[in-house]
Amino acid sequence: MAEGGASGQVKLQSARGEALVDYIATAGKRAYPADVIDLAKFALTDCIGVAIGAVNEPAVAATRTAALSWRAKGNARIFLGPTTTPALAGLVNGTMAHALDFDDSHPDGGGHPSAVCATAALAVADDRGAGPEEILSAFITGFEIMVRLGGGGKPGVGRTLQRKGLHPTCVFGRVGAAAVTAVMRGLPRQQIPNALGVAATTASGFVASFGTDSKPFHAGKAAMDGILAVDLAASGFTAAHGLFELEGGLLDALIQDHEVNPPTLDLDDSWWLRNDGFKPYACCRSTHPAVDAARALSSRLDGRTVERVEARVHTNALFTAGKLRPMTPLEGKFSVPFCIALGLHGYSLTPGDFSDETLNDPALKDLTSRVNATAVPEMDNIEAEIDLHLSDGTVLAERTECFLGHRNNPMTWKAQQTKFMGLVVPQLGREQAESLFARLRSFEQPGELERIREILAIQSSD
Repeated sequence: MAEGGASGQVKLQSARGEALVDYIATAGKRAYPADVIDLAKFALTDCIGVAIGAVNEPAVAATRTAALSWRAKGNARIFLGPTTTPALAGLVNGTMAHALDFDDSHPDGGGHPSAVCATAALAVADDRGAGPEEILSAFITGFEIMVRLGGGGKPGVGRTLQRKGLHPTCVFGRVGAAAVTAVMRGLPRQQIPNALGVAATTASGFVASFGTDSKPFHAGKAAMDGILAVDLAASGFTAAHGLFELEGGLLDALIQDHEVNPPTLDLDDSWWLRNDGFKPYACCRSTHPAVDAARALSSRLDGRTVERVEARVHTNALFTAGKLRPMTPLEGKFSVPFCIALGLHGYSLTPGDFSDETLNDPALKDLTSRVNATAVPEMDNIEAEIDLHLSDGTVLAERTECFLGHRNNPMTWKAQQTKFMGLVVPQLGREQAESLFARLRSFEQPGELERIREILAIQSSD
């Protein structure tokens, strides 16, 4: 077809875009290895746990209030709240899942995939009465597309976008959510390019928003816009079909100096879900290597006074979490020095550790001011080094080779259960929290999804 004009025709889909369409259109025929299904359930469990833990966060409360003010009717469940349209449920639940900055983060640069793809899948499934197999297939499909488009590691797309001030979760999350929704709705093949084109043309989200309510909103808005993109395409809306090519599309617009190495879209060759990373700490993932080192050093202090802290971290850590003197608990999540200070004081860096009390604690403020963090260009983003210079002249050193939660140092189901219970018990009580965890772990078994939906329908008292 010719490029679009008065006729409403659009530019012919090319190689990368065609690969995306093929992957989405054939999702229902795909066989998933047992370990990939288990990892998908792990990701869904993590996402729902961190979302429930954030149900009363200010960003969530404001987003929920705004969404409900529209009085839109639908069957999609806002977690621990009423039902609404899938797009609005995706907006609220996606924001909820990212509000604590405790959700998964793909190490290759694709952003926070589950906060977007899982919430979109669950919202659309509620509306359509879909079963667990459809949800898992759609979630995995959207996940794989989102992380590949933003992948490539340090020279790749997501990390390059970050350095240029754009949040990959917001940019490619829309495409992941559109893929999820297209699978869930069984969108005809000829309409899929239009859905992806709509999702791509709405791409945005700024790193400068980190430390404010806008960062979790990035995930919620991506889920909402991905669902909306499919709704529009299904209604006959047209969009450009060449936006995912290496020339003349999304990358040309966002990375205009072309200093980027996009990964090949080898969608049928591997499962990038196997590389997903999960957070043991409720703060920016780029702080985690330093936090691991700080927590290891805390047991060696023996009450001695710290004169100064010399931390060497990867370059991206100070770009995304470089708030040297955080003024709010939320900013504390994006402060390498503050997170190191928490770790050295023995904190577990759970959501409750980022509070006005800790931020204004004189001892923590003093130690934060003594942290000198230096970016080391040749250091990998899984590494960090800390030297503690003590007042008695002793120097204690610790190095993180690979932070906890990375694919090479993964969290176990047992560790996930501990994290989940810490987040969910305060909201639902132990009995319901244990039931929800058990049913999420056996998500695909008959009857489990119905019980999960019943628990998620419990109204929160905010």
